[in-house]
Amino acid sequence: MSASPRPRIGIIGTGAIGGFYGLLLVRAGFEVHFLLRSEFAAVAERGLILNSVVHGTLALQPVRVYRSAVEMPPCDWLLVGTKTTSNAALAPAIIQAAAPRARVVLMQNGLGMEDELRPLLSEGLHLLGGFCYICVHRTAPGVIEHQALGTVNLAYHSGPAAEAERLAIVEEGASLFRAAGIDSKAMPNLEQARWQKLVWNVPYNGLSVLLDAGTAALMAQGENRALIAAIMDEVVQGAQACGQAIPAGFAAQLLAATERMPDYLPSMYHDFARRRPMELRAIYTAPLEAAARADCAMPRTEMLYRTLRFLEERNLG
Repeated sequence: MSASPRPRIGIIGTGAIGGFYGLLLVRAGFEVHFLLRSEFAAVAERGLILNSVVHGTLALQPVRVYRSAVEMPPCDWLLVGTKTTSNAALAPAIIQAAAPRARVVLMQNGLGMEDELRPLLSEGLHLLGGFCYICVHRTAPGVIEHQALGTVNLAYHSGPAAEAERLAIVEEGASLFRAAGIDSKAMPNLEQARWQKLVWNVPYNGLSVLLDAGTAALMAQGENRALIAAIMDEVVQGAQACGQAIPAGFAAQLLAATERMPDYLPSMYHDFARRRPMELRAIYTAPLEAAARADCAMPRTEMLYRTLRFLEERNLG
């Protein structure tokens, strides 16, 4: 770890997620370094701006910003906020920016990302999953709109830590976020936490694209609300078939929480609207494959996935 009194934090991918959490960590006094590519020039010139219903308007200028991970100082914690569609090319940047025995947190949606990235990383790095419960999106380079929520929970995936040390490392990460005023807790089971996040992401991400609607409209129509509930139940069954128990009433809690949220367009909606690849593998293919291996059919989820794949192929040409 670095010699500074607080750990040095690096953000890999300064979009809505990376920019939001990174800016709040800077506000709390942490040394944070931001890696960008396409938006580097804009953020280097104008900084980061957060318009938050919860935290007010916050601006960060100057920003410790980099176009290449080679230029970054060794970071003790690396928060990865990129989309899963870029994970295949992510390992070199992580290795270049990581201090020895750094903690790498994948703050992404979906299933199986840690398993795919682990073989590409050095054995000395700790790999964790991050679960962000937040309504946030980017409206311009370096400009982030935060509508609600913000909790980020963590779980250990793999690395050099012995079993007894793993929860302590996860708790250390959660304490960094809590120091920045962000709700955070250590989760004992990464796979279970990933499935729990999918219970929301599978229906709302896909249906927002198919129906060109945010959460308020999706919930307002009775038959569509029933479809969302049915897809949620299907994901819960898939999780249970894979040995990951979901608490009783969990899907109903998510439905009620979504009704209380402001109208929100999920990340997949923005990706489709901007003609970017959608995170179909992590959010749909991986859980469908896992459930199939456990002899569990998820027909509604599969139909949703196949329709999204058709739309994406047409959208991207």
